[in-house]
Amino acid sequence: MLTSKMFGSKPGQSDHKLSSVVPIKETVPEKKDVELILVKEQNGVQYTNNTIIAPDTSLKYETPVQEEQEREHWGKKIDFLLSVVGFSVDLANVWRFPYLCYKNGGGAFLIPYTLFLIIAGMPLFYMELALGQYNREGAATVWKICPCFKGVGYTVILIALYVGFYYNVIIAWSLYYLVSSFTSELPWTKCGNKWNTDNCTDPNHLNFSLSNGTTYAEYKLTPAAQFYERAVLHLDGSTGIDDLGQPRWQLSICLFAVLIVLFFSLWKGVKTSGKVVWITATLPYVVLFVLLIRGVTLPGSSKGISSYLHIDLEKLQEATVWIDAATQIFYSLGAGFGVLIAFASYNKFDNNCYRDALLTSTINCVTSFISGFAIFSILGYMAQKNNVDIKDVATEGPGLVFIIYPEAISTLRGSTVWAIVFFIMLITLGIDSAMGGMEAVITGLADDIAIFKKHRKLFTFLVAVITFLFALLCITNGGIYVVTLLDTFAAGTSILFAVLIEAIGVSWFYGVDRFSDDIYRMLGFKPGLYWRLCWKFVSPAFLLFVVIASIVKYKPLVYDDYPFPAWANHTGWAVALSSMMLVPLYFIYKFMTVRGSFKKRLAYCITPENEYHLVAQGDIRQFKLRHWLTIG
Repeated sequence: MLTSKMFGSKPGQSDHKLSSVVPIKETVPEKKDVELILVKEQNGVQYTNNTIIAPDTSLKYETPVQEEQEREHWGKKIDFLLSVVGFSVDLANVWRFPYLCYKNGGGAFLIPYTLFLIIAGMPLFYMELALGQYNREGAATVWKICPCFKGVGYTVILIALYVGFYYNVIIAWSLYYLVSSFTSELPWTKCGNKWNTDNCTDPNHLNFSLSNGTTYAEYKLTPAAQFYERAVLHLDGSTGIDDLGQPRWQLSICLFAVLIVLFFSLWKGVKTSGKVVWITATLPYVVLFVLLIRGVTLPGSSKGISSYLHIDLEKLQEATVWIDAATQIFYSLGAGFGVLIAFASYNKFDNNCYRDALLTSTINCVTSFISGFAIFSILGYMAQKNNVDIKDVATEGPGLVFIIYPEAISTLRGSTVWAIVFFIMLITLGIDSAMGGMEAVITGLADDIAIFKKHRKLFTFLVAVITFLFALLCITNGGIYVVTLLDTFAAGTSILFAVLIEAIGVSWFYGVDRFSDDIYRMLGFKPGLYWRLCWKFVSPAFLLFVVIASIVKYKPLVYDDYPFPAWANHTGWAVALSSMMLVPLYFIYKFMTVRGSFKKRLAYCITPENEYHLVAQGDIRQFKLRHWLTIG
């Protein structure tokens, strides 16, 4: 574990290393009339706008604690921007947002979506980038600003690890589809394959009826649906989550290939991952544009696009529309997974993270909107081709990208090429998001545990192996049930809870004024009143709303017509609680391991580590009403 130097009486063990110069003497020097000083603590030199002020020689200084090596930086600024965009723009931008927009009033959905982006999404995004860049630490050790909240860091690291267990499997499915596409005729075009059942029905000969309430998207007898469920997932070999079976060797190979790519992208840190994202973050935009151009030229595409953009303002009266908008903006931007903090920690100290936050969060949301045109132009074509309404082919999630879209592609001229292009897009969308999640785990723990940082390559390999082994559960015959369970519980209410506590920790316990001062030291200007109000009041209220909504909306797990047994739901909640419990457990641990009276223990828990000397002097800022009322 890394250790730190502390002023005054020693409260106990600390997990961090301070890289700044620390004074021993407890007396405060006489205040002088000088210009506003911008302090860059990383090198111990104080700068004003036009002079350099020598350090006060009346104070005795210990030799600063030097890190074993200078923290790595991004090779270029664009590496960081592409990494952030690549992480936040993922599969959900393609398979979830367009459907939510269509379902919740079309263009009207953009009103709550944009509102939540402005009052909560962007402020949280900005907060995490600034937090990581100023402290230059991962998700756990960044909490030297308020030590008792370090459990939040461990929570998001564990959640990021959980997500890797199933998210990489979805990329493996895409790779399987890509390999299967290298044929003269796509394998999901017709019936008669070894995986098809006797009642498999060619869509061209399908006299489809909606009298039984089943939509086209839910119909499981088409070649595309049976290829996905019987050839890829082998779902027919499982009766439920209690009958998983053995991992499929084909998917095991695909999963292994995905983890190999992730390992070699991350093993040398951001110097290598920053180059990989030049491909994985930009290629999806090229492919999306090509698919959009092809989609709008198809018959029926205009019907699909008009359905996507239709404005139904009456939908705004429904609470579910606002809940969906709030939830989508949160998950879309990717705040709370520790990734933004990890990425920003490799920035230069004076990088303009404010501009980066506005730029990348805007790109993310615009991408979601534009992807809707590429998706619904194809859905309009499918609806016209099968003589059904848009609502019968509109769906979200894996059913959209692994059944409906591939089926539409199979009917186009040059279908093989279009399939290859589409699944390359899915793979690249997934890879850089998976890279971000794994980097959050690696950086978060390596900054906390010195031996992991010293042997980063070996530690990266260990994380990749652990991820692969647990992911094997998701590529069994019943693996889709495990994916569904993890997708619902691993990063559901738990990640919302973690970010809520994070927002409270930064804005209330550390203090918006302190945080604003940190940003001033980096950028030379303080955040405006709008940002400070959002951090202090709006963002925590927004997150509390989303947490409550996620609990209220909870329903027992179901996959198609299969209801999960009670024990599976209990297991899911156990997975969620396993990460959330780290917050109170670490607080108890921290409180019990520091020394002193109850009041002093509490003070050490909620005071930044570089202000421990003030606690020793009895000057505890958090015990004053002004601290809780100020907004900077």
